[in-house]
Amino acid sequence: MANLVPPHGGKGLTCCLLEGAELEAEKKKAEGLKKITISPREKGDLIMMGIGGFSPLTGFMTKADWKGVCEDFLTADGTFWPIPVTLSASKEDADAISDGDEIALYDPEGDEIMATMKVTEKFEMTEADKKFECEKVYMGEGTPTAEEFWKIAKDDHPGVQMVMEQKDFNLAGPVKVLSEGEYPTKYAGIYVRPEESRRLFEERGWSEVAALQLRNPMHRSHEYLCKIAVEVCDGVYIHSLVGNLKPGDIPAEVRVKCIDALVKNYFVEDNVLQGGYPLDMRYAGPREGLLHATFRQNYGCSKMIIGRDHAGVGDFYGMFEAQTIFDKIPTPAEPGKALICTPLKIDWTFYCYKCDGMASLRTCPHGKEDRVLLSGTMLRKGLSEGTPIPDHFGREEVLEILREYYAGLTEKVEIKTHAAATGQ
Repeated sequence: MANLVPPHGGKGLTCCLLEGAELEAEKKKAEGLKKITISPREKGDLIMMGIGGFSPLTGFMTKADWKGVCEDFLTADGTFWPIPVTLSASKEDADAISDGDEIALYDPEGDEIMATMKVTEKFEMTEADKKFECEKVYMGEGTPTAEEFWKIAKDDHPGVQMVMEQKDFNLAGPVKVLSEGEYPTKYAGIYVRPEESRRLFEERGWSEVAALQLRNPMHRSHEYLCKIAVEVCDGVYIHSLVGNLKPGDIPAEVRVKCIDALVKNYFVEDNVLQGGYPLDMRYAGPREGLLHATFRQNYGCSKMIIGRDHAGVGDFYGMFEAQTIFDKIPTPAEPGKALICTPLKIDWTFYCYKCDGMASLRTCPHGKEDRVLLSGTMLRKGLSEGTPIPDHFGREEVLEILREYYAGLTEKVEIKTHAAATGQ
């Protein structure tokens, strides 16, 4: 019998998604409640609370939670959590809501009420508060001072832009989730709840499972990382983000086809599984690496593959800052409240002509001129601009899918490269 890592928080999977008669009754009640419009990021967070992906969270954070997470990686009750999970509202809406009120959370894109929420607290988010969150959560070693950070962050960091564009108040309180949006139908067979991934792992007899985070098409470096993990774990969960990305990133359905082609042709299929989860990228680099490990623990993974520039954007973070941050986080004394999913730290990987295969900085003694540096950014840039893709960058079966996708685009988005992508 498989012995999977327990869900984060020590309370099992905390699922806020209603079903059956309870769901129908709450939907009916929601129609009469004050509606608050939510952002795509908040929608993803809601669904993750619904399906247990954000266990032990059962609602949006209070001010004490928000501040504790920003400063110390801890919620008010001492549970490890790396990134704020908050709900914003306009001053007009906040003024019309009192503590104890129930509200309906409405997704304008899907034109549906996603959840109800009992408001337990509302607190103002001034520009100074938003800047505080950005500096604590999004500022990395690539911009070591706040002055350097703010010179470029407002224009070039999508996560910072997301925070600074939030409304002026946050609402806190427990939620009852009414819908998983479009994910179960649009990504049928890929979108998987934590209870389902755990069942699949157990059916295969897996105990030690490594998760691979993907937001880019799977190139040779990703393939190599997976194969290293397969050697030291029972199996690998290739877990793709199917929520929103930034302009220029490749849609989930295209990435899923790429993974299917790779798994079919280059893996022992019994050792890998593919799944998708409904969050938007925050591009928070090291902090997001911690978030990825936290919710992968809920999905049943005991290891999180962390390579170069994990969840990074531009040059905001050090190349391996998402690895070293795991050594700096607090360890709550209370069982279950600490992060148990540990990083599988792997050095910069590439194809080396002299080694005649995939290698890393730890295994290859040769110089830059002998290496094909692999990065999702560089791959997207080359495909977008129609330039030749270097040998050994990607598998031909994958490149064919991507070329077909780019050939069908009517609008091109400029892809900016950065030092971590080019090896500079």
